Amino acid sequence: MFRSARLKLTLFYLAVLLVFCLTLTLGFRVFADAEYGHSNHAQSLAVHRIFFNRFDEEGVTAPSPSSFVDAQADEASAWQAHLDRDLALVNIYALVIGGLLSYWFADRTLKPIEAAHEAQKRFATDASHELRTPLTNLRLENEIFLRQKHFDEADARALITSNLEEVQRLQQLSTTLLDLTQYGQAALALGSVGTEHIVDAAVHQAQPAAKLKHSMIVKEAGQTTVLGHHDSLVQLLGILLDNAVKYGAENGRITIHGQRRGKEYILQVIDDGPGIAPADLPHIFERLYRGDKARTGKTSGYGLGLSLAQEIAHANHSHLTAKNNADGHGACFEFRLEVA
Repeated sequence: MFRSARLKLTLFYLAVLLVFCLTLTLGFRVFADAEYGHSNHAQSLAVHRIFFNRFDEEGVTAPSPSSFVDAQADEASAWQAHLDRDLALVNIYALVIGGLLSYWFADRTLKPIEAAHEAQKRFATDASHELRTPLTNLRLENEIFLRQKHFDEADARALITSNLEEVQRLQQLSTTLLDLTQYGQAALALGSVGTEHIVDAAVHQAQPAAKLKHSMIVKEAGQTTVLGHHDSLVQLLGILLDNAVKYGAENGRITIHGQRRGKEYILQVIDDGPGIAPADLPHIFERLYRGDKARTGKTSGYGLGLSLAQEIAHANHSHLTAKNNADGHGACFEFRLEVA
């Protein structure tokens, strides 16, 4: 599909270039003819005034003026032939070079669209797979349960509990997808926000999960007022903390480090887990991407959290980056906010 579109776009660019070249060539040709005719006329007058008047003064019969006119016509014909040839060569060179440039421009124009199309297709495929898994589980569990001839209240409660877990997974996935759409399209009303309030709210949300894993969240962020949206920044930091709890070490330490540097406030979430595989780093913020290396392991999730965090960062005029710690233990997620 994109190969055909690239060819059509190249032909379109080439057609535009052809029209431009023909218009410029015809305009130049008309202008050159007019200037050359004006020059010939001026030459004829000058020659007649000087050359033929001298013959009259000397009493000698002057040659016929038509001979000079014929010579000018022959010279004009030769000049026009050379001009037409040169203009044709220039147009051919322009079309050859323009064709190559047109293909290059068409390729550059379509590359982002092609990448977005591939990402959307991959996202639709992965989302369908993620939606199909809990739905399949629901169907199988209910079919198996209905095939039983005898079941008691405990069996029914176990089935309903399992069904509710699958429904909760579907609800979480659909909510995250809606949030991704919201932050990708809607503009947030940014204002002055205290970093201490953001950190405290996000830590409060992450504490239950951290306690289950016996992880300690350490705050090393000073108080600064930044430009942003309070609720979305709390959600962003909460996603990073949840990610650090999931992939951090058991009985580990999660550090929230904040530092003002010039007109920016740099906020980092650092864990002490296995880190991010180098092959996964370029794709860590892609939707539904989950690396299959040591960092993911058997951790549950859809691979949408970091994509949502990146969208929230963009909505707050920031950019979220990920890297491994210098000591080789754990990962560091960082985003910068403008100081208000």
